[in-house]
Amino acid sequence: MLQNRLYGQAISILRQELDSMVRAIFLLNEPDLSIRNHFIRQTLNNTKWTLPNAKTIVTDRQMVDLASTLFGWTKSVYKLGCAFIHLSPMNDYNNENPFLHLTQEEVDDVKEHLNNYHGFSLTNELNMQTVTPYLLRVFTKVSDNLGYYIGGVASDSLDTF
Repeated sequence: MLQNRLYGQAISILRQELDSMVRAIFLLNEPDLSIRNHFIRQTLNNTKWTLPNAKTIVTDRQMVDLASTLFGWTKSVYKLGCAFIHLSPMNDYNNENPFLHLTQEEVDDVKEHLNNYHGFSLTNELNMQTVTPYLLRVFTKVSDNLGYYIGGVASDSLDTF
């Protein structure tokens, strides 16, 4: 996808990986195995996650918020991924800089994370041309983190975005 410049689709897959990681983090941070098994059964039955003995749905926001308390980058990557999978001006990335639709704080967060973990220069403008060389590295990092987390690596030893 990256070689064919299908960046929106690549970011969408990145968001899917992040969604899986956020769910794994949520599950593995639940100390009660019966509750954890409850969510796993709901997944296998293609049912929305609800708290046991309640109708309260566990939302993506709750899971992302939990993951963000453990890994500060989760929320900004998740939000960026959502912007690319939902109909939004971000989908027109071939004609317009999609990062202009982010707040300055969000731009700074993305730049900071790319800088901290992948060497992105903080003086670079955030646009598809400057970000796309980093997409494969970001995807690999999120995917690796999901594998490590599911594999039982302690959360404090996880490498981040």
